[in-house]
Amino acid sequence: MNENAIPVQRSRLAYALAIALVIGTGLLWRSGLIPLPNFVSKYGGDSLWALVVFLCFGFAFQRSSTMRIALGAVCFAWSIEFLQLYHAPWLDGLRSTRPGRLVLGSTFNGPDLVAYAIGIALGATAESLYRRVNAKHIEQP
Repeated sequence: MNENAIPVQRSRLAYALAIALVIGTGLLWRSGLIPLPNFVSKYGGDSLWALVVFLCFGFAFQRSSTMRIALGAVCFAWSIEFLQLYHAPWLDGLRSTRPGRLVLGSTFNGPDLVAYAIGIALGATAESLYRRVNAKHIEQP
């Protein structure tokens, strides 16, 4: 059986710390304090946003497999991106606030979908590698 399909028990404390770390990194990344090329700033920030989505799903569904978490995170992130095609006044009102803009974005951009997939893939890969290394330490006497 694929190890990514095996349910695991995630540490909520570790995921909460990782979420806070990635959010802080993402805010710094997009702040302009670090001189990054526009492409790296934009799409790296989008990848970090999607990584937070992956971590939040892992936090909420701590016994689900890595694959399910990743698929759920991709569906959520892509849904948010496609929702940017819809501009109801109440929704644009939410988007006009800083938290609303950070979570919901404002305008659809197709390449963001790729950036989200990359961020989520990085999270799933890191989790899988951690589980593999941790499993080897547990197996050894």
